[in-house]
Amino acid sequence: MIKVLVVDDSVVVRRLIVDALSDDPGINVVGTASNGRLALQKIDELKPDVMTLDIEMPVLDGIGTLKELRPKHKRLPVIMFSTLTANGASATLEALAAGATDYVTKPANVGSVRESIKSVREQLIPRIYALGPKQRPGAGPTRPGMPPTRPGAAPPPGRPGAPLAGRPPLGTPAAPAGGIRPPMRPAKTKTPGQRIDVIAVGCSTGGPDALAKVVQGFPKDLPVPVVVVQHMPPIFTKMFADRLDRASAVKVVEATADVPLEAGTVYIAPGDKHMEVVRKGTSVLTKLHEGPPENSCRPAVDPLFRSVASIFGAHALTVVLTGMGQDGKKGCEVLARVGSEIVVQDEETSVVWGMPGAVAQAGLADVVLPLGAISDTLLARVGHGRANRLAVVR
Repeated sequence: MIKVLVVDDSVVVRRLIVDALSDDPGINVVGTASNGRLALQKIDELKPDVMTLDIEMPVLDGIGTLKELRPKHKRLPVIMFSTLTANGASATLEALAAGATDYVTKPANVGSVRESIKSVREQLIPRIYALGPKQRPGAGPTRPGMPPTRPGAAPPPGRPGAPLAGRPPLGTPAAPAGGIRPPMRPAKTKTPGQRIDVIAVGCSTGGPDALAKVVQGFPKDLPVPVVVVQHMPPIFTKMFADRLDRASAVKVVEATADVPLEAGTVYIAPGDKHMEVVRKGTSVLTKLHEGPPENSCRPAVDPLFRSVASIFGAHALTVVLTGMGQDGKKGCEVLARVGSEIVVQDEETSVVWGMPGAVAQAGLADVVLPLGAISDTLLARVGHGRANRLAVVR
């Protein structure tokens, strides 16, 4: 069973979380704490696999707890509990920067305790399974219907170090973790040396930190636009974009509707809206809409990737970073058919190897790379065929 420590100063919220988790056969709430100081003491005593952590608490708040926690417990997954407010979003992003692994939002305006428990259960349980100990023989049950994350037998496709035919290598794929490789994509989908006109990125759990590392490696004169779906609710996406903009050489914005894509700008899909790209005359514009969620997400990666495939075809460079679930896989199937090059983050550096793992296991990835190598690889590919090679940001 996955051992969980619940930390919140509110007795009501602690009870709510415990009740939400109590019926799951694979989860055991081993303890609770009303502030960060008590939580730090109980970690050594109870040795939890996952911790839920409130942000605002007396004695030692969530941010302070993370700062004291991480030097000693670098790999303990911590899921923050946040509110859907500007202050809550700002504090959550600060917590993620301080070492939190993921977050969920507290129920608001749900009408009953039962609905509150349902909301917490639906958000929290999949994350606990994704971030908890990976199941091995004898290690306990896997939650029914949940695909494994960071699967030990999920190797990246392709021959290690093999470049795409007729073009510079995207990088050296990670060594396979198992003995059987998924099939490579048919070579006939590739047109050697295609000019890259856009970078499309999808990410989820662990994505804010991973995306920051990639984007901060881009120079101000990046000659292509970047379109991004990061699973986040409203308010959070705007604050995340603003925060990343301040820390990056390129311009980073929360996307608005009907805006022409410009080189050197990163467009992050707003919370609760799908983002696509459409052509109007000689320009490519953003399109936002509130269509049905896909993969239980809005924004979702698949709609963006499908539209990128339709507009840019083989001139798109696709990136799938750390994330829970399989959002982006179907979009990558479409992108692969039109010849787009697909880069995925490797298992070792992913918080959850769900999204990138699904793409790699399906044989859709051209290369599987550690996070630290992705930015340089993208710059090398974008610079290929252009007169001036791009400088690498350090």
